[in-house]
Amino acid sequence: MNDLSWVWDWTVRFFSDGLLAQATGWHIVLFTLVTTHLTIASVTIFLHRAQAHRALDLHAIPSHFFRFWLWLTTGMVTKEWVSIHRKHHAKCETPDDPHSPVTRGIKTVLLQGSELYRLEAKNQETLSKYGHHTPDDWIERHLYSRHTVLGVTLLAIIDIGLFGAIGLTIWAIQMLWIPITAAGIINGIGHFWGYRNFEASDASTNVLPWGIIIGGEELHNNHHTYPTSAKLSVKPFEFDIGWLYIRVLQSLGLATVRKTPPKLALGAIRAEADSRTLEALIAHRYEVMAHYASQLRQACGAELTRLREQGMAHGARLADMRLARRWLHRDDDKIPSDVKPHLALAMDQHPKLAKLVAMREELRLLWTRTNVSAPQLVADLQAWCRKAEESGIAMLQEFALRLKAAQA
Repeated sequence: MNDLSWVWDWTVRFFSDGLLAQATGWHIVLFTLVTTHLTIASVTIFLHRAQAHRALDLHAIPSHFFRFWLWLTTGMVTKEWVSIHRKHHAKCETPDDPHSPVTRGIKTVLLQGSELYRLEAKNQETLSKYGHHTPDDWIERHLYSRHTVLGVTLLAIIDIGLFGAIGLTIWAIQMLWIPITAAGIINGIGHFWGYRNFEASDASTNVLPWGIIIGGEELHNNHHTYPTSAKLSVKPFEFDIGWLYIRVLQSLGLATVRKTPPKLALGAIRAEADSRTLEALIAHRYEVMAHYASQLRQACGAELTRLREQGMAHGARLADMRLARRWLHRDDDKIPSDVKPHLALAMDQHPKLAKLVAMREELRLLWTRTNVSAPQLVADLQAWCRKAEESGIAMLQEFALRLKAAQA
C-alpha cells in the first residue's frame, strides 16, 4: 500500500492545485469566456453555415480543427446536429419541427431544449433524410461519432489539470454553454421575442442587432430569410462577429464564401414595369417588402403625430393607431387575434392606411401565386404600378417608381 501512496498524493495535488494554481479569478473567467466563445464560433461557422447550409467551403485545416474542438467541448455529432437543423428549416413552426416554441411552447424549448435535441437525434429517419454530405471519414466513424463521451471527459481532465478543483466549475459552464445559448436562446427566444427585418414565413426574430455573444446567431430572422447566406447581418446597424471570422479565414485562403444576402440595385426608372422588373421583385421580394413595411410604419407614425396635434393625446383612436404602427405591416397570420379588431378600427378611421395594406397584399400575390403565367404576372405588376401612381398617396407613388428602377 505504501508503494502506491505516491499515486494518491499525486491525485490529490492534481485535483486541488492544477498546473495554473496561481491563476487569478480574472484569468479563470477569461479562459472560460475564450473557450466557450471558440465553441460558439465552431458551431456557427462549421456546423451551421458550412455544414448545414453549405454557405461556405472550409479548408481542411479549420474544418478539422472545428470538428475536434466540438468533439472536445460538446460531444455533438456533426450529422445529428446538421440533420436536426435542416429538419427545423424544412418543417419550421409545424408539429414536425424538432424545437419550435410555436408548437411546443416557449417554456418547453427554453428548459428542455437539450432533451428535444437528444430525442430527435435518435430518429433514424431524420438522420437519413437530412444528414447527407456530412463528414464520414475514418476519424468521424471511429472517434468523433463513436466516442462522444470521451471528448468531454478529456476536457474535464484538462480543466482540472490546469486549474484544480475549480476546473470542474469551468467544465460545467462549458457543458452548459451550447444547451443554453443554442437550444434555449436561439431555438426558443429566436422564435418568440425580438425584432424582425423581414416577414419570413415563420416566427423567427432577431434577438439582438449585435451578434457577438452567440457568434452572430442572434440575427435569427435574417438567417431564416436568407438561410444559405454565410453572412447573417443585413442592416447597417447590425454586426455579425461570425462573418468577421469568416472574412479572416477567407483572407488567409482557408474559406470560400458561396453566398451572401442579395442586395437590391436600382438603375434607371423604366417607363413601365416589365419582365426584368418582375424578376427583380421576386429575387429581392424580402427586401422590397421590408422597405414597404418601413414606409407603412412611417405612415402610421405620421397619423399618430397628426392625432396628437389635434389634441388627441389619449383615447381609443390613439391606442388603435399605436397598435397599427406595431402590427399593420405584418402578415395577417402573424397578427394576434385580439389585435385585429383594433387594426380594423384604425383602418376605418384612416382610409389611407387601408389602401396601403390592400396594395401590400396585392403586391405579395405576384410571387405567391404559382398557377399564373409569367406574362400574366408582368401584366398584373404593370397594373399594380399604375394603380399606385394614380392613388394620390405619395408613398405608393414613390414606391412604384423605385420598383420600376429595380435591377435583377
